[in-house]
Amino acid sequence: MRPRRKSLGQRQAGNQERWLISYADFITLLFALFVVMYALSSVSEGKLRVLGDSLGSAFRINRVKPLEPMAQAPTLDRQPRKLSTSPDSQAKQREEMRGIAQNILKAMGAFVRDGKVTVTQTNGGIAVEINASVLFDSGQAQLRAESRQALTQVAGVLAPTVQRIQVEGYTDNTPISTSYFPSNWELSAARASSVVRLFIDNGVAEPRLSVIGYGPNRPVMSNDTPESRARNRRVTVMILTEIPGKVVDIPFGAGANATR
Repeated sequence: MRPRRKSLGQRQAGNQERWLISYADFITLLFALFVVMYALSSVSEGKLRVLGDSLGSAFRINRVKPLEPMAQAPTLDRQPRKLSTSPDSQAKQREEMRGIAQNILKAMGAFVRDGKVTVTQTNGGIAVEINASVLFDSGQAQLRAESRQALTQVAGVLAPTVQRIQVEGYTDNTPISTSYFPSNWELSAARASSVVRLFIDNGVAEPRLSVIGYGPNRPVMSNDTPESRARNRRVTVMILTEIPGKVVDIPFGAGANATR
């Protein structure tokens, strides 16, 4: 016997009731979402453990590890380091600085003999003044190959020391305007940065280093002649300290224990 086909009314009634299944599933998922959001709104170890156990039971995974409190970030010591004022300590520091100066003179020996590098010991530390013609081509900030070798040796002298190092760039008053260097400010800073990058690549600790670009300001000579302008184009490496004393020129070839 052939089964009787359902009437049109019976089929429509069955179709109209199917939405209840989808609606019930949607409400169940929405309820679960709200439960999870509420549980995470106030994170605590107890709630997180309960949630982890529930998720582990549902998905057969290990229990979620409770969140651990974040370690407090270390605070930076912003207090300046106090220098010893005893005569013996100052004499030791001064002798140490003079030894650094002598080692830098040896590293830059050929340039010192040509008058392109001078080393001076002042109250603020050691000033190593390097003529820009030794380091860079005109209008450029990339170190020349012959200067990189000498500066690498200087970095070897400075790497094991602890003093702060400030690299200063200077130009003459001739304007410059290129895509890389819109003014002498950018050129002077870029040249000082090139020296700093070489120091970092050769072991000098980065936190000890700083860069200043002075542009055409603070000339050591007038800019009236080509020679004086060439003299003003320079990079100065300052090894900083605060030992009281007078300005002393460090002669090339003098021993570290020379009488001061």
